[in-house]
Amino acid sequence: MRAPSKEDYIQQLSIDCVIFGYQDKQLKVLVPKLNFKGDFWALPSGFIYQNESIDQAARRILEGRTGIRDIYLEQFRVFGETGRSTKTFLERLIELNKDKLGDDQFNRKEFEWFTRRFVSIGYYALVDINKVTPQQNEIDESIGWYDIRHLPSLILDHHEIVARALDTLRLNLDEKLIAFNLLPETFTMKEVQELYEAIYDKPFARNNFQKKILDLNVLERLEKKYTGAANKAPYLYRFQRS
Repeated sequence: MRAPSKEDYIQQLSIDCVIFGYQDKQLKVLVPKLNFKGDFWALPSGFIYQNESIDQAARRILEGRTGIRDIYLEQFRVFGETGRSTKTFLERLIELNKDKLGDDQFNRKEFEWFTRRFVSIGYYALVDINKVTPQQNEIDESIGWYDIRHLPSLILDHHEIVARALDTLRLNLDEKLIAFNLLPETFTMKEVQELYEAIYDKPFARNNFQKKILDLNVLERLEKKYTGAANKAPYLYRFQRS
């Protein structure tokens, strides 16, 4: 692992990304597990080079974690509480992993660089989960999708970051017409309703929901989806991108 203190990063500024996907009627979040003793789970994160914009850094981090470039991405909040520090977390990680880290691999200079107060810029991304191949980095043991209702125990304030990202997603869902970024190119109205129900964690009345979505005038109706079942075949739709 390259020493961050020797990289040309903006000091004490970081990016934390909440990557949302949708599958099996569940809203999911992409979460890596760090390759250290102890249960250390963290959101995809990174730092910003002096010669790149904040958005460029976020897209670099997201592409590195998803393997795709065409990603809906939005900055939603800055996390900068005065007590925001990695010191307690890092001390525990080092204590549990002395045999792996050694005295030379994680020296005092790196410890001081990491444990200063960091201000983090939160981004959330919406992806078609079927297009993503989760990418591990050099300090990951694994990376995978987890139901937002049953996330592993995340480090630092990452649970709060996920909660704030979900709040923002719900606020923006209809105004910015962004839910369709979580679906494949074609979908049924039932699948749209199931997605909304997963995001809001509550049911919607079918007739009212369908009218609301169709009244947005952003969907193109296609052929019916024939499954061979006895029930009436539903229509397929796709989002009309401007």
